[in-house]
Amino acid sequence: MKILAFSGSNSSSSINRKLLQYAVSFFTNDEVKSLDINDYEMPIYSMDRELNEGVPNKAVQFSDEIAQADMILLSLNEHNGAYSAAFKNIFDWLSRVPNRSVFQDKGIFLIATSPGARGGSNVLEMAKNRFPWNGGKVLDSFSLPSFEETFDEEKGVICNDTLREELERKIEAIKLSYSQK
Repeated sequence: MKILAFSGSNSSSSINRKLLQYAVSFFTNDEVKSLDINDYEMPIYSMDRELNEGVPNKAVQFSDEIAQADMILLSLNEHNGAYSAAFKNIFDWLSRVPNRSVFQDKGIFLIATSPGARGGSNVLEMAKNRFPWNGGKVLDSFSLPSFEETFDEEKGVICNDTLREELERKIEAIKLSYSQK
């Protein structure tokens, strides 16, 4: 299985990127390509800009990466209860790539974490409701609350047994469903 993994955060110290790296480690028998959204920074979307300049090449390149994947592993950070501006801008430009939906009928495993007790649950709910309208098939989601208490940054692992086992179960179920296709 070809997996495209990326975080919706553009922070160099992103806790969602750390959670993503941990989740990726469970796909050892799969081909995983990780993207950094900082490599796809584009002007803020506007209809006028699109009419005058067209869709940026970086949006088309990102869309091409999605096209080559079987599944997307996406870790979303939460800014004021929603997507980060960096992710939202890429999302907006992807929606303008001709003849393609944003997620191109790919399965998506959504994960999120935050320092707080809700673990990015607002942004996960938003994505679960929105992404199907943009060609995304949300397979499952996982929220890691209270990052500083539940994730050992030195070891790069979830240190809460219950949460670690929940993530592992969800990943195994996704892997099983893809192996049966």
